[in-house]
Amino acid sequence: MAASPTNPYSEAGVDTAAGDLAVELMKSSVRATHGPEVLGGVGGFAGLFDASALRDFRRPLLATSTDGVGTKVAIAQAIDKHDTIGQDLVGMVVDDIVVVGAKPLFMTDYIACGKVVPERIADIVRGIAQACSATGTALVGGETAEHPGLLGPRDYDVAGAATGVVEADAILGAELVQDGDAVIAVASSGLHSNGYSLVRHIVTRAGIGYGDHAADFGTTWGETLLEPTRLYTLPLLRLIEQLGGSTGTGGVHALSHVTGGGIAANLARVLPQGSWVEVDRSSWSPSPVFRVLSDIAGSTLESAEGTWNLGIGFLAVVAAEKKDAAIAALNVEGMPSWQVGTVGFGPRPTGEFEQGAKGVDGGAVRLVGAYADGAK
Repeated sequence: MAASPTNPYSEAGVDTAAGDLAVELMKSSVRATHGPEVLGGVGGFAGLFDASALRDFRRPLLATSTDGVGTKVAIAQAIDKHDTIGQDLVGMVVDDIVVVGAKPLFMTDYIACGKVVPERIADIVRGIAQACSATGTALVGGETAEHPGLLGPRDYDVAGAATGVVEADAILGAELVQDGDAVIAVASSGLHSNGYSLVRHIVTRAGIGYGDHAADFGTTWGETLLEPTRLYTLPLLRLIEQLGGSTGTGGVHALSHVTGGGIAANLARVLPQGSWVEVDRSSWSPSPVFRVLSDIAGSTLESAEGTWNLGIGFLAVVAAEKKDAAIAALNVEGMPSWQVGTVGFGPRPTGEFEQGAKGVDGGAVRLVGAYADGAK
């Protein structure tokens, strides 16, 4: 009897059947993000989104963002927990779009892995889909690619891209910022998705395993460090509307997503040249995770200010007369908020400031004072 023919692709390490099963397992999660604007369902070569609604805009501008989660995925892989990484991805991508005042429309994802484990892929995509639903974003497509030999069997990386829309005269940004504007901080849920190379370095040098119990947090180190990124998009869009609507001249003038580079660098990016802000450290206490990691490393919180968000996930620059309303509105949304500074123009105090960042020649920012001791 002749031997059954072998599949050379399977022999090379690529399991197409596993990929098909992964798609089946994720279908219901993906479909849950679809409104009537999404056409074609799951599995097409391209996602289709009905842009007819853009006819209602006077001058619609499309906003787009792309990002990944970075080395946080290494911790998910270490403890085999993959259901929150998707929220981190959406937070990194979609929350960048709201910075200009745009409403997200749709997103696509990309997962590269050494071996397709259908349940693992489904967990990742389920997290992406749930976060897309929480931000009003349709997940219209994606790709899972198996790269044996390039990535180990347990290794994967995730990335995504999203598109949103904003009226041309409603864009937020540095040109709207005025002297005396209040800078409002919105609390983070923890590390979010930045600075994990430093986190992993600290944990490894201390001989800590991700499965070890973390006495300060009442759970394992891995679970503590996988705390998902807080999602800000819909509360911030509601804030923009509440403080003046979609004309671009309302109470919210600029927004900053505090990601890589820390508080000062990301705020400087959305301020105009000639402006400056001193962020008052005493107005909040960094979350315990930052303090514990710094203690283990034998370093100071100040030394990590260019790496971690230290408890602030977003910054809103708002008109001075609207600051109390902004803080109240965000707190009602479950987004703890407080004022950390005031925008100044003209001569600034002596001393070093961070001037612009990421190629943007914007304003100048520095952190001053000492962090508060108690929890904010």
